[in-house]
Amino acid sequence: MVDHAHNLRAEFGRTAKPIGVITRGTTGVNRLRRFDRWCFHHPRIRELMARAAHPLALDLGYGASHTTTAEWGPWLHRMRVDARVVGLEINPERVLPAQHGVTFELGGFELAGHTPHLVRAFNVLRQYDVGQVEDAWATVISRLAPGGVFIEGTCDELGRRCSWILLDASGPRTLTLAWQPSDVPQPSDVAERLPKVLIHRNVPGERIHTLLGAADRAWDHAAGWEPYGPRVRWEKARAMMIDQGWPVHVARGRSRDALLTVPWETVAPDC
Repeated sequence: MVDHAHNLRAEFGRTAKPIGVITRGTTGVNRLRRFDRWCFHHPRIRELMARAAHPLALDLGYGASHTTTAEWGPWLHRMRVDARVVGLEINPERVLPAQHGVTFELGGFELAGHTPHLVRAFNVLRQYDVGQVEDAWATVISRLAPGGVFIEGTCDELGRRCSWILLDASGPRTLTLAWQPSDVPQPSDVAERLPKVLIHRNVPGERIHTLLGAADRAWDHAAGWEPYGPRVRWEKARAMMIDQGWPVHVARGRSRDALLTVPWETVAPDC
């Protein structure tokens, strides 16, 4: 992965062209709201933004509209009012003038020469071949500032089913599944929006399939809490998974979203 990333950076230096391919670029208002909320409350991201002398966040592949980048900006500025937020697009026709407190530039996985503290890329790699994912990860990670993080994820058109992987210099660290409690009948329904590296792994014998099965069983066992609402029911189901030994991370405070975060090794493919 590292050697390939080095080659890709060298290629960018020679050609001065963004690395990647143009994707469909569909987007919509509030599509990434669950990620925005999670990002704002994540302790590692908050500490990273607080300690950076000049915090820089990149929204990689924001698509045909600047909407999601413009929506992310205020959340980041609540952490650091001086944070620089940049949307990167490989399609030059989608690059816009600065607005809503964010700027827009031409760029791909090489990050247009930036060394950011925080990068996110949603609904980009799902349009690539699975064999290209790790090379793209390595290229982005190699450009991060010390201690920086990269979040790569996928969501449906309305943002009701989402998943993302948090990566740093050592590789993937966690997987988070997020969904609207009142809209998703059972946790495994989020599988249709798993990141590219996992979506074809949701079969018996794979770790992600085992995790989703355990989440569904806990959800079924927590049916008695349904009168209190699906959010409470999921909290009880998640607590049941923890009691069963699943290494589920629970953020401080309550969330309006249903969240399931586990260490990457809990779901990592065998090969």
